[in-house]
Amino acid sequence: MGPWQQTYNPLGNVWLSTISAALPVCLLFYLLAIRRVRAHWAAIWGSALCVALAAFEFGMPWPKIGGAVASGVVFGAVRVAWVLLAAVFVYELTCESGHFEVIKESIGGITQDRRLQTLLIAFAFGAVLEGSGGGGSPVAICGAMLVGLGFEPFPAAVLCLIANTAPVAFGAVGNPVRALVAVTGLPAMQISAMIGRILPPMALIVPFWLSRMVTGWKHAMAIWPGLLLGGAVFAGMQFYWSNYRDFGLVDIVGGLVTLVALALFLKVWKPRENWHFPNEPAPTFRPRQYSAARVLHAWAGFLLLAIFVVVSGLPAVATILNRTNGAWPVPGLDKLVFRMPPVFQKPHPEPAIFDFAWLSGAGTATFLAGLAAGPILGLSFRRTVAIFLRTCYRMRYSMLAILAMLVLGFVTRYSGMDAVMGLAMTHTGAAFPFFGTFIGWIGVSLTGTDAGSNALFGSLQVISASRLGRPPVLMAAANSAGWVMGKMVAAQSIVVAAAATGQAGREGDLFRKVLPHSLVLAALVGLIVLFFATAGRAWIPGG
Repeated sequence: MGPWQQTYNPLGNVWLSTISAALPVCLLFYLLAIRRVRAHWAAIWGSALCVALAAFEFGMPWPKIGGAVASGVVFGAVRVAWVLLAAVFVYELTCESGHFEVIKESIGGITQDRRLQTLLIAFAFGAVLEGSGGGGSPVAICGAMLVGLGFEPFPAAVLCLIANTAPVAFGAVGNPVRALVAVTGLPAMQISAMIGRILPPMALIVPFWLSRMVTGWKHAMAIWPGLLLGGAVFAGMQFYWSNYRDFGLVDIVGGLVTLVALALFLKVWKPRENWHFPNEPAPTFRPRQYSAARVLHAWAGFLLLAIFVVVSGLPAVATILNRTNGAWPVPGLDKLVFRMPPVFQKPHPEPAIFDFAWLSGAGTATFLAGLAAGPILGLSFRRTVAIFLRTCYRMRYSMLAILAMLVLGFVTRYSGMDAVMGLAMTHTGAAFPFFGTFIGWIGVSLTGTDAGSNALFGSLQVISASRLGRPPVLMAAANSAGWVMGKMVAAQSIVVAAAATGQAGREGDLFRKVLPHSLVLAALVGLIVLFFATAGRAWIPGG
């Protein structure tokens, strides 16, 4: 099968072609949010429409469509579904062994306040998980933990989706930055530094936003010292590490330092009253005091998870592990689909690789942590395996939904539909720094992957910025900063959140709930980017 060139105006009208390219995603969210169709069926119908448009409107050959579908299935299975399955497995082990009660009371020993528990787990601990492995692990693990602590499942899912924003640009040990470097050729530390200047204001805002989501502004402002400290510590570490150290450990260091700072601060400062949900009776007992050894024992699953994921994600370790993994070109697709100008300055062959690097992935590290943790938590190895098999059965529809959504994302990418939607944003002239931020938002809401959005639109951002007289490094970084706010509405993120909190079937409700927050937060990022493009040019790395 020979090469094939993408076309970005198949209907002869830019806006009609853009609307047509957006139809599969619109159908997906219509079925989820309005018709309330189960996620796996919504994803299957959306993917089917995407395949039909790719073949009959965009002219993509069927063998190449088949390769894109297969790529999406492999990526979804190895990089997303496997992470979610393993994360829920660790949570189930902790609950089955009875140790989650100790975890709840150990956190209650720091604070019983639901607002501050959200800050500790969804924001700070979630940042560590995002920096370690990314994927769906922060939403899956933190959502399960909040539900285990007594949060209502639906609010827990919403909170974890919104919390998984500010850290995402440096997730998976800096993979999004590496993707930008690969497609733009810009210096890695310039991109890192620019992202680290755009996002800290959002890191300050997100804790207040989360608390307001839990309880409303009046009760949120009652704990402003804790919210300000958490946001300021993370924002400060995010700025310092991304500008003066490296881009691989930004989230891990920032999240850990924030956790320690909050734990120490809450030993000397307490809110006037511990806030709980209106329909939740306030506890009439003080949390039991456990020895440090008992608390560590109860946390064994999550501690091993964090250690395994961090270690396996370190570049030196990942390189060794990946030697035993296979990576093969996708037949008939690899470097045979060409992205054309103006997406690239000259025809660019798109790589397509079956990446079976499961051994170094966050999913395998989490699964191994679960196998090790089961006996430590007092379960036999046989029972540990039985719990894993039970988890597989419970998660079967969520796994199917994730695979179908990744198929939609990959067919969108290789057919050129993603570029059609991105190019529409480049017609905004002087307002491009603001609207260009939404190109990243579109990218991640389509594919659900941070590095994937940068790989898709990073070059487009740089080319458009150069044509419009805007700093290329700013718009490359804006692509990352914009998509972090689209992560919460990405279909696979919503499915992960619903599955982890036991809300399968309510994906549409989750989407409707988080969409306004996603758009408002993305608009705030756009305003920050617009400031740098106009009055703040002196703060752009590299001039």
